[in-house]
Amino acid sequence: MIRYPAAGSASARDLPGAPPARTAGPFPLVIFGHGFAVTPGPYARLLDAWARAGYVVAAPIFPLGNAHAPGGPDESDIVNQPRDMSVVISRLLGLGEARRGLFGGLVEPHAIAVSGQSDGGETALATAYDTHFIDRRVRAAIILSGAEIPGVGGFDFPGLAGPYPPLLATQGTADTINRPSFTYAFFNLAPRPKFLLTLLGASHLPPYTTEEPQLGIVERVTIAFLNRYLKHAARDLSAMTVAGNVRGVATLQTDP
Repeated sequence: MIRYPAAGSASARDLPGAPPARTAGPFPLVIFGHGFAVTPGPYARLLDAWARAGYVVAAPIFPLGNAHAPGGPDESDIVNQPRDMSVVISRLLGLGEARRGLFGGLVEPHAIAVSGQSDGGETALATAYDTHFIDRRVRAAIILSGAEIPGVGGFDFPGLAGPYPPLLATQGTADTINRPSFTYAFFNLAPRPKFLLTLLGASHLPPYTTEEPQLGIVERVTIAFLNRYLKHAARDLSAMTVAGNVRGVATLQTDP
């Protein structure tokens, strides 16, 4: 599913094939990876928010890790998902370079972020920071309740030649699937710039799909992060701080 800024009046419904807001582009590209045994569908509100903020958002369905995979989801296929992300980047850049077609001239090739939740977060982490999978076209990474890929890893910060993409990690303190310690492990090793959004008492999936006010906080913080590092809007660092510090609900650790 590819979302993009469309021309015309805002609508509460997705309109397939809507004319793009081409005169306002090209737009930065965000690739989003869904979690294990789900699809991109549950994340629609978050992905819509990114598109409304001026981003082309591509959310692939991983072939064997999705909820409807033949024979049931196979989590062992996660080792192939970082390369899947890179393939999607290449395909979107190719569509953006075309003279014709819906996406012609719509994608900014030098402003690309990867993101994902749970297994999708592990996928994005490897795509941005692991020697075996790294895609140097990536300029920022948003990891939502992520971790290392089991048996493979997810980052090589000490030995990887920089520069590193800026990192925004988000973690619920009551997450029992990808525990907070998983996020702290890669966040503590990551070089600057890096940011950690902690959602107090939040679990694994709902803060990124339906749970409020957590979802709204995630939307505002991630958009400010993308604006800062893909659109180079320096003022959005302060917007991140305001959005990410909500008494009793969320805190934002910043190391710009």
